[in-house]
Amino acid sequence: MAPQRILMNLGIDALLAGVALPAAVWLAAPGTWPPPLWWAGAVPGAVASLVAAALPLRLPQQYLRFAALRDLTRVLGAGIGGAAIFSVGAHLLGGWGSPNPAFPLLHAGVLSAALMVPRVIGRMTQAHRVGRVSEAPAQPVLLLGTGDAADLFIRALIQQRAPGYQVMGILAPRSRAAGRRIHGYPILGAIEDIGALLDRLRAEERLPTALVLADPDLHGEALEEVLDAADRHGVPVSRAPRLTRLDPAKREDTVSTRRFDLRPVAIEELLDRPQVPLDREGMARLVQGRRVLVTGAGGTIGGELARQVAALGPSQLTLLDHGEFALYSIDLELAENHPGVPRRAMLADVRDAARIATLMQDVRPELVFHAAALKHVPMVENDPLEGLLTNSQGTRIIADAALAVGCRAMVFISTDKAVNPTSVMGASKRLAEMYCQALDVQARHGQGGMRCVTVRFGNVLGSTGSVVPLFRRQLERGGPLTVTHPDMRRYFMTVREAVGLVLQASVVGAEDRQDQPPELADGGIFVLDMGKPVKIVDMARRMIRLAGLRPDEEVEIRFTGLRPGEKLFEELFHGQEPPRPTQFPGLLVATPRTSDAAEMGAAIDRIAASARAGDTAGALAQLAQLVPEFDHNTGTG
Repeated sequence: MAPQRILMNLGIDALLAGVALPAAVWLAAPGTWPPPLWWAGAVPGAVASLVAAALPLRLPQQYLRFAALRDLTRVLGAGIGGAAIFSVGAHLLGGWGSPNPAFPLLHAGVLSAALMVPRVIGRMTQAHRVGRVSEAPAQPVLLLGTGDAADLFIRALIQQRAPGYQVMGILAPRSRAAGRRIHGYPILGAIEDIGALLDRLRAEERLPTALVLADPDLHGEALEEVLDAADRHGVPVSRAPRLTRLDPAKREDTVSTRRFDLRPVAIEELLDRPQVPLDREGMARLVQGRRVLVTGAGGTIGGELARQVAALGPSQLTLLDHGEFALYSIDLELAENHPGVPRRAMLADVRDAARIATLMQDVRPELVFHAAALKHVPMVENDPLEGLLTNSQGTRIIADAALAVGCRAMVFISTDKAVNPTSVMGASKRLAEMYCQALDVQARHGQGGMRCVTVRFGNVLGSTGSVVPLFRRQLERGGPLTVTHPDMRRYFMTVREAVGLVLQASVVGAEDRQDQPPELADGGIFVLDMGKPVKIVDMARRMIRLAGLRPDEEVEIRFTGLRPGEKLFEELFHGQEPPRPTQFPGLLVATPRTSDAAEMGAAIDRIAASARAGDTAGALAQLAQLVPEFDHNTGTG
């Protein structure tokens, strides 16, 4: 605050202190008035007493028009302190004494009230100051939620000269709040009553133009019900901005404006997945102070692994990727968000054995997260040899190089497409699973070596090449949204949740614990609990509705047929590896068949030799022998 503003505030408070004293004297003893000589010293003394009390409380630094409850408590403190200092001084100096012993209390009350007047007026004049004057009528909206976000949303509306929205009413998370009010707006019922309320408002021809979600915990099935009710009446749904995302006041043409843009509901919010408790202490124990290497660090899973690992305090974090820009991006992000973590970004191809061996000798990681892979099924079907070299041979090269330098544990990121695979991508990942299983069995049976923890899961929402970003791009162009088959189903989870569970599995699998699943000794692998599979066509319809459009009317959904290597239904287990629950929420364990590590390594080398020689038929034939459940779908329909 500028010095002149502080002096002006001090001057106003001093003037009010001078006025408050005679008012307090009159209230204390209306028929008695002090002599003129007393006033000559009393008024300056009252001003000085207030200044002495106000300065420690920083009262002059307050913005009067932004005064809040906390500021008013300081005003009260200054009023009581100023009156107390004046009374003590008057008693010590002698002179006129009020016949009313309650004079100090009356003085404190009058002084506090006087100091509050300009602050209350300033606060009242601040309301309706911001925003341009507009003749456009406010849009009636229903607000869902009663927390801080709802309070802030309403406060922001109150400050607008011409608010764009008019709150018709509020729906609370629980029905017992019905009948109460927030800032004068009535709570009409519970969120679960939204369908009946919209039906009634339609009958009264008072439908809102939008539903505004102010409850950050509204997601999953409860959010689905809200969206379904809104869809029936053609009412769009948006989210209120988070507390930390309200734009600060800006100056535009000398008019102060505050923007609080509503945002659309994200498809990720419809996943009804309860928060899984994670062993954060175990994760910190696993990572903190250790050298960690993440392959595929520029990808969706690898990048999130790098973020969460960096937050756990490794002694060094090495990021490895074959893509220059992807590697640069994650390295820059970590430099900004975790500047204290020693970090190296290294361009390398996991298929280059000599380069990887040299890199491992240089870095000497104690923990490796192997997320590098070719994962797009149709792309790998077009170039199957590349998929075999990257997913199978590349995994073996990383594992062998890590083992050679004494790595403590390697965590291999697998996929549900490795179960009963119909694609080269899935079969190549199953082959990599088998090699990692064999190494892990070898280590667990006391033959030395590192632990190999394999974690298998399905699709990650929003990942590179996945269906959600594709649908978003198609929506931006106005459609159509392309779905391969009306019965196509997939498992989905958010990337943050998937990586959190990967780290949880790493803690369980890499440490010697009494509560380890016994299946791990026989080559068991972890499988993330993905919940229920989702129909892709339903996801497409929901994304169209979330964009405020009508599926099949305003945006077409077009079925294109199964692509080579695709399945209608992905599986997390096949018949020979029934799932078993663990005591760790979100983690299941499976025990697929295992092989000898040396035999699996030699087999992978033979396939890699065929791939490098360009012998596609020979490489796929060997793959089918090693993965007998591989039922290659080479069709195009």
